[in-house]
Amino acid sequence: MDLSVEFAGIKSRNPTMLASGILGISYEVMRRVYDAGAGVVVSKSISVEHREGYRGPIIVKVDSGYVNAVGLANPGVDHFVQELSRYGYDRERVDATQQDDKSNSNDNSVPIIVNLVGSSVNEFVSMVKRLDHLSIIGYELNLSCPHVERVGLEVGDDPELVSSIIKGIRAVTKKPIIAKLGLGAVDMIEVARVAIDSGANAVTAINTIRAMVIDVETCMPVLSNRVGGLSGRAIKPIAVRCVYELYNAGVPVIGCGGVYDWRDALEFILAGAQAVQIGSAIGYRWLDVFKEINDGIKEYLARKGLKSVRELIGVAHRY
Repeated sequence: MDLSVEFAGIKSRNPTMLASGILGISYEVMRRVYDAGAGVVVSKSISVEHREGYRGPIIVKVDSGYVNAVGLANPGVDHFVQELSRYGYDRERVDATQQDDKSNSNDNSVPIIVNLVGSSVNEFVSMVKRLDHLSIIGYELNLSCPHVERVGLEVGDDPELVSSIIKGIRAVTKKPIIAKLGLGAVDMIEVARVAIDSGANAVTAINTIRAMVIDVETCMPVLSNRVGGLSGRAIKPIAVRCVYELYNAGVPVIGCGGVYDWRDALEFILAGAQAVQIGSAIGYRWLDVFKEINDGIKEYLARKGLKSVRELIGVAHRY
């Protein structure tokens, strides 16, 4: 059974990706994710400068998912460049498809997409200039974080700014650009079309959804930031609907939001997703989830008499 897919001009051995936000600052952890079965690894959001993030509590488990407000904590772009350079990403990329999956940890064979977050064209462009010499395979732009002021949704809700950011990045890189979109004040289809018309190769849909949890004993919001982002199975039907509508509008899309097993992954693919990102499920099932999903898709293909997962992309639109 052929699980290989292509999205945004990127070829992947299977349709599963690590979603940005859960892991993805340390190369060693990204290596473990890839060895566990992910086709592509997306880093945690990287900003121009080091960000401490919010004080705890930053995450709370709820029915069917989590609400988190980490605050985009990360070491900054310079530190991340140093981290990847230590493992050979300042050299020509090793093709992992031509070697054993369990490659040496000092090579650069893990296919890494760097997720970037910023508040202006200059911030995004300056980070891409710092990163572009590395053998990373592309960029994902966080235009949809629901709980940090002046970045994320505030950027994604401004189509003109989205266009300027993507055009600015496209002027300094030939690598694939993916815009990660969420549910904001502006129609997602409109923003997605602006992103593609401005030079993005695909969009990721969706990010977490603005949410809140209150402790009835203390009468206080649980998270230190009060408001966070809801992820997990609770948002999957919304995410599937968004993927379906984006595909119908002719937008190349990667599905994200509530993928916990192979059925969830296939639901996104049938809706039109070229690949699926996995985040919250790692908190429940750790890294085994990647192999379990890929094995489940293989068994499904065999049962349906299909040879490739690509045959399933967008099939739900036939009915």
